[in-house]
Amino acid sequence: MKDVREWIVEADIASMQAAMEAGRVTSEELVQAYLERIGRYDHRINSILEINPEAVRIARELDQERWAKGSRGCLHGIPILLKDNIDTADQMHTSAGSVALAGSIADKDSWVASRLREAGAVILGKANMTEWSNFMSSRMPAGYSSRGGYVQNPYGPGELFVSGSSSGSAAAVAANLAAAAIGTETAGSIVGPASQHHLAGIKPTVGLVSRCGVIPISCSQDTPGPLARTVADAAMILGALTGIDERDPATFASENRFFSDYTRFLEADFLQRARIGIPRHYYRHLDEERSAIMEEAIETLKNKGASIVDPVDIYVEEQPWNNDVICYEFKQGLNDYLSGLPDSAPVHSLKELIEYNELHAGAALKYGQDTLIRAEQNTLTEQTYWRKKEEYKAKALAEGIDHVLEKHRLDALMLPGDVDGMYIAARLGYPLVCVPAGYSQTGMTDKDGDSTKGPFGVVFSGAAFSEPTLIQLACGFEQATRRRFPPPLDEA
Repeated sequence: MKDVREWIVEADIASMQAAMEAGRVTSEELVQAYLERIGRYDHRINSILEINPEAVRIARELDQERWAKGSRGCLHGIPILLKDNIDTADQMHTSAGSVALAGSIADKDSWVASRLREAGAVILGKANMTEWSNFMSSRMPAGYSSRGGYVQNPYGPGELFVSGSSSGSAAAVAANLAAAAIGTETAGSIVGPASQHHLAGIKPTVGLVSRCGVIPISCSQDTPGPLARTVADAAMILGALTGIDERDPATFASENRFFSDYTRFLEADFLQRARIGIPRHYYRHLDEERSAIMEEAIETLKNKGASIVDPVDIYVEEQPWNNDVICYEFKQGLNDYLSGLPDSAPVHSLKELIEYNELHAGAALKYGQDTLIRAEQNTLTEQTYWRKKEEYKAKALAEGIDHVLEKHRLDALMLPGDVDGMYIAARLGYPLVCVPAGYSQTGMTDKDGDSTKGPFGVVFSGAAFSEPTLIQLACGFEQATRRRFPPPLDEA
């Protein structure tokens, strides 16, 4: 094989696995090649907080296991990054990007970490992220953390938007610094960064993947999920993460509804018999270039035989965001997580975190902490919380995604790959799959001051546990368009 450092660029997981099975490359060589790329490029991207000091050893042991016993499966020896809010019981820290937890080491693996290890993956390191998953300050830009600084988009460092709190996971995979990464999403934090970094991203149905060992925002909306360069790679990883976890009751809903292998749904021809709705409300804000990308995507679906229903209306699209409900869940969930940290940890509650940040304001409070304070001051009673939650769910089920899919006999909706259209799916805990669609050459500055230049994806949205259908649609679109290209790192 030619130089692994060259071959690794844009190599997919199936190719890596085939090369290892044939003896042309080892997991240890893959890890070393990625570490070399991280050393060469990540100083400009700032996507990775720390490298797993045991990664090379683990890869070497997995190579020995392959030779002695055979492969564990499609992820055996594959180097994968984890977002910094996902616990690993090793020498790495889990901090949610906060200097307050910069020295915190989990005593147990998260469900995600344990499942990846069982599948034979090499946990390469921890990815930078928006601090506290962007639930700290209303002024904090996407991609910033007090522990790690600013994540940069490798397609235009210092210029292009990174989106969402899983920004480091996305930037690293886009730059070919790992085979794939795990992000987490409450509302747009997997699919948003995927769109901005020319990636495939799967935000699973809440309950498909356990949240145990993930620093939380919302028990109603949080979910881990894969970010990868292809839909096939993301599907491979998703299958390794599913299952029933008694520590996360949300996973009980996935019984008899999850698969351990989603690659069986990589069926590009599904587009020929698909019915897809276009919710135009979420297209109105797009600038000219991104609007053209979406119109071209619609034409691609038509040309591949899909039936397009355009427009469709989602009747709850203007309903206000449920901030008080999310604040209630954040306070409860974070207090539960922090209270379980060892006595040596500097904070054990949201209140103590706020006080710590105030005492270390120079390092911790570049953008303030008004969101943390609002959550701590939340006085919603449990009774009122449940009432508000059920009221919204009832309305959303009656007039939201399920209603539109049933009314028009749709397989899915197709949305632009920014965050605006993701909130309805987020509130219901429904799945989303993003796939690259195009590149905006000039862009503009949007209402939040972020550049719309750069990669842009489409997002397929469906009902609960419709990941098989969404993966089929994403695979078909990806194969028909092949829009992804790597960032020009050597030209920066």
